[in-house]
Formats: sequence, C-alpha cells, structure tokens
Amino acid sequence: MRSEIFFSSSNKLGEGPLWSPEEQALYWVDIEQHRLHRMIIDEKEMQTVDVGAPVSVLGLRERGGLILGVYDHFALYQPGQEHLQVLARISLSASGARLNDGAVDPRGDFWAGTMSPDGQGCLYRISPDGQVRIMETGLSISNGIAWSPDRRKMYLADSGPGVIYVYDYDPASGEIANRRVFVDAREDPGVPDGLTVDAEGFIWSAHWGGWKVVRYDPEGKVAAEVKMPVEFPTSCAYGGPGMDELYITSAWTAVENRSEQPLAGDIFRLHPGVRGLPPYRFKG
Repeated sequence: MRSEIFFSSSNKLGEGPLWSPEEQALYWVDIEQHRLHRMIIDEKEMQTVDVGAPVSVLGLRERGGLILGVYDHFALYQPGQEHLQVLARISLSASGARLNDGAVDPRGDFWAGTMSPDGQGCLYRISPDGQVRIMETGLSISNGIAWSPDRRKMYLADSGPGVIYVYDYDPASGEIANRRVFVDAREDPGVPDGLTVDAEGFIWSAHWGGWKVVRYDPEGKVAAEVKMPVEFPTSCAYGGPGMDELYITSAWTAVENRSEQPLAGDIFRLHPGVRGLPPYRFKG
C-alpha cells in the first residue's frame, strides 16, 4: 500500500480528520494555527474558520454542525455562525496543558483527553445534556480514541509512554474498565498518535516521528505498515463515498529542516482495501 497526496495544506499541526457522509466532506484542524478546515471531496477547495484558540478535535452532531474540543472547553459549531457556543469548561492540571484528541462514542457522548506535561492528563466524557465526567487519569498525551465494531472495546493511545491501551466498554452505560496495554511501541521509531478502527476490527495508528502508519490486528500484532513521506503523521480517519479511503493528517511543527520534508503538513490518502466504520454522532 502506498499513500498519495490528497491536498497540499501545509498544516503546522494537522490533526483530527473527520468525514461527513452527508456533505461528502473532510474536516480537520490545525491546532497550533487555531484553524478548522473543511473540504468537499469533489471540489478540492478548502474552507477555513479561525477558532481563536487551539482547536484539537471534532465530532459530528445528530442535529447538524460539530462539537469541538478547544483548549480548555467543549463547544458547538454551526457553519455560518461567527462564534462558538461553549458547552462546558475543564480545569487544566498544569501550565502548557490543553485538550487533545477524542471522538464521539457509540452512545452519542463525546470524549476528549488532555495532554499535560506533568503526566496528570485526564480523559473526559461530555454527555448530550452538557455534563462532564472524568473517565481516566494519569495520562501524558491522550490520543487516538476509537471503538471496536462490536462496541465492546475502546482503544486509547498515550503518546507520552508510546502505548495504545484497550478497555472493556459497556455500550449501554458508556463505562470503561480493565485497562491493559494493547500495543507497546516504546522500542519502535516514533510513538502512536491518532488512530481509527476498520470494519474488520483492525486498528490503524499514525506514528508521530515514525514516518509510518501501522495496521494492528485485534490482538495487537502488526498486520501492515505503510511508509509515509513525512516524519510526523498525526492521525487517520476513514471516508470517501464508499468509506474505503483512509485520510491521514500530518505536521511540520517538529520538523528540523522543512526543505527536506516539503510535504510535511499535507493531507494524504490511502486505499487500504478494507472499509471503515461511519462516525458516530453527538446527541447534544
């Protein structure tokens, strides 16, 4: 498998790819430039909103628009609106901490974790009524959250120690339990960053600093590696008309010499030969 350039966007810290089936559009963010991007796949014309703060993660809403994780709060966005609607704020544990990656779960709740230099990051869940609950603590750089096709497992990367955890997930209550290491990549080049799960239950993980995207089987074994032309792929998400295209974001913020990586920050596309799962929607 080989990736191809989908769009030359030169994101400083591209993240959070999200496919909207109704719009046939790809959303993503540039965290460090505070930007929300949208592109209808057939038009290849990027639309950009300046959020005014580090925006790191997106989720679709049942009633239209998006839910966002922005620095220290959750907010709603409707295309055409000038301002975000703040739902709830969180308390950050240390200077330099902020919300990072996340996703909507099978119940319609929105999850997002923090990155925290003191190793005291948390994983939050916000319900449709706006109530926020801490679901996990002691994380360093919370990343890449997704659920298995049977909705019984939840995967979460912590890029600090370089591992992917798996939890038992109860689709009725939304509770998680029995955390264990699913992938230990501490000896690998790079660290697990954003991830997604395909229809066969395999996990696709972008490896920050590793020049690659890795597909793991349900037991955590490497099933395939896709070499990337950039050092810092950040996340991946399925999309396309047939939900059979994998979109991969990247960054140039940590590149030492950008002239040696002219594609850093661009969006890439992969045809992996297996379909993905449609995104869940926030019910709030």
